[in-house]
Amino acid sequence: MDAAAGGLTPGFYQQSCPNAESMTRSTVQRLTLLDPTLSAALVRLVFHDCQVQGCDGSILLATTKNQSFSPVTTSELASSNNFGIRRLDAIDRIKSVLEASCPGVVSCADIVVMAARDAIALSGGPTIPILTGRRDGTTASAKQADDSLFPPQTPLDRVLSVFQSQGLDTVDTVALLGGHTLGVSHCPSVVNRLYPRMDSSLPLGFGASLRLRCPATIPMNNLSIIANDFTNLAFDNRFYSDVIAGTGVLTVDQQLASDPRTRGIVNQFAADRAAFFRAFARGFQKMSHLNVLTSNAGQVRRSCRTAN
Repeated sequence: MDAAAGGLTPGFYQQSCPNAESMTRSTVQRLTLLDPTLSAALVRLVFHDCQVQGCDGSILLATTKNQSFSPVTTSELASSNNFGIRRLDAIDRIKSVLEASCPGVVSCADIVVMAARDAIALSGGPTIPILTGRRDGTTASAKQADDSLFPPQTPLDRVLSVFQSQGLDTVDTVALLGGHTLGVSHCPSVVNRLYPRMDSSLPLGFGASLRLRCPATIPMNNLSIIANDFTNLAFDNRFYSDVIAGTGVLTVDQQLASDPRTRGIVNQFAADRAAFFRAFARGFQKMSHLNVLTSNAGQVRRSCRTAN
């Protein structure tokens, strides 16, 4: 496991809340049985939390007014780059279960990471050892989300550069983008490849099917969805086979198969699921350590939606 963990430890809650991880896992399992798409939502949530201010649970904070007892917050969900983020209620549910057993102990930041870890395993992906002990941030900024998160049209070169600045190498980046094996994309995320001219890298039949789902150049009222790969409820390596075949949905996904820096890694992951799982686990661990708050920094929020 990556050593640069900023004071995090394995089994942080072993004494203060010994069943924290098992309660989180069982709650995620129950909720996933009711909504098989939950896994994708939880994985996207942890990515978008950790990319803004680090893994501090700030994505969960609601907008607040300027009050003496609470810092000013503008919800990160107000950023267009967080379009489609959902199921924050699942984190609220896990938090309520943990608060009933161990009030004021388990941070929302840790819950976001643990829930995503469990969602990945429950959908067929790797079992990822993680460190815990994160504390929660007290502020959020929609502008910072605008600046820190990638729009769907972001080219691969930019993604590689930003991830490298965060200590994530090319293998980590290709593996983490493989998280797109779960879930769906929305029309606003793909129309740049369809209009005014179709992206030449799209196979004709696949491009035509995307245009049928997304018939408008400005589709903000079009809620049509496109599966990120053909097994989008299962965490597997099908995503890489799809991008090799030219059926990657997002710009950055398809560029993985053609860029000389990433093409070999894509081919390896498409052929070897175990190699992908190992690389994803390593990248997930490193990502979950980004700019964490520990010890006396931050707080353990009583509600994930507001600072104490």
